[in-house]
Amino acid sequence: MTDKVILEIRAGAGGDEAAIFAGDLVRMYQRFSETQGWNFSAIDTSQSSLDGYKTFIAKIGGENVYESLKQESGVHRVQRIPKTEKSGRIHTSTASVAIMPVVEPQEVQINPSDLEISFFRSSGPGGQNVNKVETAVRVLHKPTGIVISSQAGRSQQQNRESAMEILRSKLYEAQVEQQGAELGALRRSQIGSGDRSEKIRTYNFPQDRITDHRIGKKWHNIEKILSGDLSPVIKAFQKAQK
Repeated sequence: MTDKVILEIRAGAGGDEAAIFAGDLVRMYQRFSETQGWNFSAIDTSQSSLDGYKTFIAKIGGENVYESLKQESGVHRVQRIPKTEKSGRIHTSTASVAIMPVVEPQEVQINPSDLEISFFRSSGPGGQNVNKVETAVRVLHKPTGIVISSQAGRSQQQNRESAMEILRSKLYEAQVEQQGAELGALRRSQIGSGDRSEKIRTYNFPQDRITDHRIGKKWHNIEKILSGDLSPVIKAFQKAQK
């Protein structure tokens, strides 16, 4: 089944190192998407100074995307010596991941008067304005206070459509959550506060081991998995579900 999801990655506890780890996760999902023949397109990114991301939002489309990635939602924790560390100490940092299904416009009713839409120039790394024209879009949903930005598209229209898609996904999840439906433990319960204690998975570099705390499974060869070889993790979850 072909479907689409919104992937949202945010750096959590741990400063620059958390942003670098968020960047590692972005590349992992991007490379895995390439191996699956999925379409991966960035919608909104906020880069940090050192090759990392404070936030990264993308859309992934293709065969069984949601089924394959839904277990990735939650807090991911890394333990390693950061590039920024002079004295060789191991640091613990986190990044949160949310995987949200893209929902059709008719599934979520949004009242246009609930929206405040503004336009700005999209910015590149270091905050310099990339465009001379204001193609980037910011949408505020007044009843919930959710703010979505989209700046990767070439036109206002493209960016507006992307922002509305993310907003629908978030509102849909909130609706499902409110109804107490069993559609997966949704965003707030998935992600929590990004605190180190609410982890779903730990990437321990000194021991070259990834542990998923929900199914109690461990894998070695961190570099290979972070390079996009997510299949062993996905297969373990599919097996656990059965």
